[in-house]
Amino acid sequence: MSDLYERIVSQRGELEKIIMKIPGFAGYMDNKARRAADRMVRDHVAGEVKRRITRLNDIQKSLLDSGGLSQMGEFNDVKVRMQLFHDRLNAATPGYSGPMAEIKIGPHEMDKLYAFDEALIRYVDQFDAALTKLAEAVSSKGDVKTALNELSTLAAEANDALALRDDLFTNLSKTV
Repeated sequence: MSDLYERIVSQRGELEKIIMKIPGFAGYMDNKARRAADRMVRDHVAGEVKRRITRLNDIQKSLLDSGGLSQMGEFNDVKVRMQLFHDRLNAATPGYSGPMAEIKIGPHEMDKLYAFDEALIRYVDQFDAALTKLAEAVSSKGDVKTALNELSTLAAEANDALALRDDLFTNLSKTV
């Protein structure tokens, strides 16, 4: 497995951390509520990522106002990666419907799914930290390029984590 996969699974905390971050999430443990809960996680994270994209746009405007036209290409690259993550979260098929409804997900597989869901939620906090660093670099005329690169790397990793989560479902479906 990949290093990212191992890191996500090993950093899994208690399910209560997920439940506390998403209102109405207690039904995730109930088999009948899995499809709705899966959608709820992705909708919540997508909404939070959308707010971070808006924040990125505001930071970009600040940089433009201060004459930072030369870094607009890097800003747009980061925005595309974050938007891709948002769109993939929004458009993903619920994991427990259609062909996936036949998948028998045991406790071990559910632990992995919970770990990935928790990781998706953690990416929102990591986006916040990276955006704060970027905003500080813009306002202090600091190293904007490095802050943009860090945010771009984080957005790419978030997309990779989502792909790994999707692969987990795909591999489960092969065992049915």
